[in-house]
Amino acid sequence: MTGTEAAYVGIDQGSHATRAIAYDGCGRQLASAFTHVDTRRFAPDCVEHDGESLVAGVGSSLAKLAARVPAERWAGAGLAVQRSTVACWDRLSGALLAPVISWQDRRQAAWLQQLSGNAARVHEITGLPLSPHYGASKLRWCLDHVGAVRAALAQGRLAGGPLASLLLARLPEDGSFACDEANASRTQLWSPHDRQWSGELLEMFGVPASILPALSPTGAEFGRIRVGDALVPVRACTGDQAAVPWAAGPLDPATAYVNLGTGAFVLRPIGESRRAAPLLTSVLWSTAGAVQYALEGTVNGAGSALDWFEGETGFPVGRLLPTLDVAQPPGSNAPLFLNGISGIGSPFWVPQFPSRFVGEGTAPERLAAVVESVAFLVQANLDEMARHVARPARLVVSGGLASSDFLPRRIAALAGVPVDCLGGAEATALGVAFLAAGQPGDWAPPAVRRLEPADDLSLRSRYAAWRELLAAAIGA
Repeated sequence: MTGTEAAYVGIDQGSHATRAIAYDGCGRQLASAFTHVDTRRFAPDCVEHDGESLVAGVGSSLAKLAARVPAERWAGAGLAVQRSTVACWDRLSGALLAPVISWQDRRQAAWLQQLSGNAARVHEITGLPLSPHYGASKLRWCLDHVGAVRAALAQGRLAGGPLASLLLARLPEDGSFACDEANASRTQLWSPHDRQWSGELLEMFGVPASILPALSPTGAEFGRIRVGDALVPVRACTGDQAAVPWAAGPLDPATAYVNLGTGAFVLRPIGESRRAAPLLTSVLWSTAGAVQYALEGTVNGAGSALDWFEGETGFPVGRLLPTLDVAQPPGSNAPLFLNGISGIGSPFWVPQFPSRFVGEGTAPERLAAVVESVAFLVQANLDEMARHVARPARLVVSGGLASSDFLPRRIAALAGVPVDCLGGAEATALGVAFLAAGQPGDWAPPAVRRLEPADDLSLRSRYAAWRELLAAAIGA
């Protein structure tokens, strides 16, 4: 390798951290940098970030990375951003006018009840269920409750939209008020059919069209970020989960992609747009002439469920989690966990649910039940997908909870197909770097460890019992 080889940078602006990782032209990691993201959880349904800190965190991560791989080598960067998170700022000065409201935030759940009669229409237009997790109701909250936002609207200075649009306006020297289609789709204001903001939905949610960014394909040019003396072109922008499947290379329609992070997300490429309630329709990639879609299932409580467990019990999850790999499998009397952390996502869609254990057990047994609940929710989404498309031939699993075998083995056993774990690869950064590099044919996929499915009758019995308990609890 020479010191002048081109490098491609994947920027992953996530819920817990902003990562910047440089790869060579064959997809081999050269260096990485990391900046912590502070999150405020001041009420059970309220989750916020400081917007200035997020913008600065991206810049800091890029500066740290440039100290390891000179920015003059960077041929392009891709930006992947936490979806459904929204920001409001002054279009002229760039100043933030309100906290950045996280995708995990559910403060508008009660307000959304007045629109419940429109839920079927919302899904018909957007491919999304009516949910407080998406951006439309968060933008409406800012308009209703933040004086600075209302004042900027009256003065014609208000900009509002996905967090990606704030970063694209503030980071590139020649940035503009724009947003990619993957992040726009999670506002619940964008129509996959028209590839435009929906006038009907803007009126329904009371969001003025004038505050929203211009729309661009995910594969557009989004300006150039100055890093030291170099100007680095941003050649892709997309949602964090939309970038994940690309970490394994070109899309495989026979594969389901599962990312196990703060939440867990199950994506199955389907080509053209298709509505399949109660699942989501998601943008994986778009150009001026075409869009590649996926069916998506969402598990709200994955890594966040482990954080909840540690906060509730005081037991150190980081120390206990590795012991599950070598512990005896949970027996028939071990507890089950009904996981409603941040609400229950697809295919059940219960925005508020009191999480609880059913049955008694030791701390490791209860932790195992929490982790198992993630596998059960993933499988519930795979079961629902099987009603619309053929069952996958394999799963590709990534994310922090894929680093040990306990959860991926249970996912494999329940799905009945092999699981390829991407191991230590940062799937979001790797995927968006692959896109920024132009999806090169000689880009080597990351190393995987394959887990074959075990014939685990006890686990399937626990899954059946868990589904019965959950159905009874939510009145399904």
